[in-house]
Amino acid sequence: MKRSLPRPTRQAIAPGTAAAIFLHAISYRTVRSEPTPKAVTTVNKLMSAIITARREPPVQSRTPVASAALACMGIVFGDIGTSPLYTLQVAVKSASPGGVIAPAAVLGIVSLIFWSLIIVISIKYSSLIMRANNHGEGGILALLAMVNPKTGRSGRRAGVSLVIGLVGATLLYGDGTITPAISVLSAIEGIKLYAPQMSRFVVPATLIILVALFLIQRKGTSWIGRLFGPVMLIWFCVIGVLGIMGIARGPAILAALSPIPAITYLSHAGPLSLAIIGGAFLAVTGGEAFYADMGHFGARPIRFAWFGVALPALTLNYFGQGGLLLSQPGAIENSFYQLAPEWGHYGLVALATVATVIASQSIISGAYSLTSQAIQLGFLPRMNIVHTAGHEMGQIYVPVVNWLLAFGTLAAVIGFGSSDALAGAFGIAVSLLMAITTVMATFVALQWKYNPILVFSVNGSLLALDLLFVASTSTKLLEGGWFPLAISFVIAFLMLTWRKGQEIMDRVRLEIRERSQEFIERMKADPPYQIPGTAVVLGRMTKGVPLPLTVNVNFNRVLHERVLLVAVEMTDTPRVEDDDRVTVTALSERIARVQLRFGFMEKPDVPRGLQCAVERHLVAQCDLRQVTYFTGHETVIPTARQSGMARWRKSLFALMHHNAQQPGAYFNIPSTQVMEIGVEFEI
Repeated sequence: MKRSLPRPTRQAIAPGTAAAIFLHAISYRTVRSEPTPKAVTTVNKLMSAIITARREPPVQSRTPVASAALACMGIVFGDIGTSPLYTLQVAVKSASPGGVIAPAAVLGIVSLIFWSLIIVISIKYSSLIMRANNHGEGGILALLAMVNPKTGRSGRRAGVSLVIGLVGATLLYGDGTITPAISVLSAIEGIKLYAPQMSRFVVPATLIILVALFLIQRKGTSWIGRLFGPVMLIWFCVIGVLGIMGIARGPAILAALSPIPAITYLSHAGPLSLAIIGGAFLAVTGGEAFYADMGHFGARPIRFAWFGVALPALTLNYFGQGGLLLSQPGAIENSFYQLAPEWGHYGLVALATVATVIASQSIISGAYSLTSQAIQLGFLPRMNIVHTAGHEMGQIYVPVVNWLLAFGTLAAVIGFGSSDALAGAFGIAVSLLMAITTVMATFVALQWKYNPILVFSVNGSLLALDLLFVASTSTKLLEGGWFPLAISFVIAFLMLTWRKGQEIMDRVRLEIRERSQEFIERMKADPPYQIPGTAVVLGRMTKGVPLPLTVNVNFNRVLHERVLLVAVEMTDTPRVEDDDRVTVTALSERIARVQLRFGFMEKPDVPRGLQCAVERHLVAQCDLRQVTYFTGHETVIPTARQSGMARWRKSLFALMHHNAQQPGAYFNIPSTQVMEIGVEFEI
């Protein structure tokens, strides 16, 4: 294999300049002294972390249940709480293509929505799925981490699990582009009820609100976040009271408390049944947040808020809309807003707009955190991550993700134009994610030695319901369902390309990396010029000599008085105590290997880790403000020589690698102390 000579060393000039060569090392791969199957190690770390760190570490042990329940209302229930704005309207319209609304259809659909909430949210997520946790964390990837994370023998099985996990995670990106669009659009559409002449302003007003929402992201949202819980509590109280008013208009709707109307109606609906089920499924979108956010609030506060506030309010509102339609079938257009008296209509539009902005903010913040974890674990290139609140680690802003989400969301609003049209694109990604969750929960239950007959009976029934929802939402595939799926699969493909490209580069690195003992013996036999001070050399692994050190010695013939070979490991625990953060191994009198560990919810901070080593006297005393950090900068040249990936994918990987952010700022390394070494690789 042909490799060009390394370029001469050059002093970093711009802030943040550092190496891409070791950038990925601290991400997806564990630094170990003994080899482990790559796929198993990668799956273990990805699945345990990528979706479980949206904001702050678990606080359930220190926060009263009532306070945590109030806080989680704005985070966990923002999406599902605003579903009444459009769900019943979409489902009833699916059942009435001719515009004639039969009372049996209203009863059947309200019953279907109610029992979907009971089975999918109350039983599946709240009572069953939330029992499975990975160190208190939840989410689809936490489930996958518990399915033979370290003991799996089949690399192919681990690879399949990895693909499933990536697809499951990236489905949330697709959901993230649709949720703000349909939520805000459905809220603004309320102005058409009493001011039809304002219809042409619905889309522009929605675009203005969404643009403003994405613009304020860079300023941080902690000050807004304090209002999320109380505002959503007001929202649930209001929609509950409106529901009671609607039930009073048509008390016959209470018959929908029984599942019989749903079963009877669907059995006679014929070809329309799948479309009706797909419309009713919109009522449970947002349910995946119950499990994904479990680590931030705890299971008890989420259950308390659900059963005590959210479920009763949603039930009352859906039944209220149903009662209104029984007494006034023409109210199908904006049935939610027609529950309110005329004097409160515009106030309700304003409250609904605020509630939908909260739901949108939650999904946007979740996308930032998902991206941050994917970067740390090595499935995306480095991106600029701005911490907007020093006192809250989860408060981050990722500019690239923000504007890509903004582009996707605004395109959805312009392209679809109404909440009814967007409803076809909304459910399919969520239904697929729910089905994947059920499958992985089954594997975990079997691994935990539950009775197989009981597991297959319960989870098999839930999976059958999930697949029914998948089939029903798939009927809208050509009407918009392709949109979030396309986004999800493109991102998953990019992640897999990045990972595969890094694996190929690992093989190249190992071919040219010098063994530690050989390097030490060479330095003794032909000692270079010794200069005072300490050099910190970042590398990928705890074996061999990092390339920046070898290249620097070979070209410049100098070696610092003390050399620390530093490798950073991202663990599968949220945080690492300082006592466990540093491991030091002496290689010679002048050279030592330092292994730094950071949790997946921590920002890797190399100077902080080295300071810990100095304070514990694990390395010689030195002024960290004077040390020189050596990092590498790789230039990737795609060729047909290396196997394992098509050349066009190598070109894509090279493009991603070229645009990756340099890691100096990410590792909190002062730019004035960075020496960057350039190396070209042909892959």
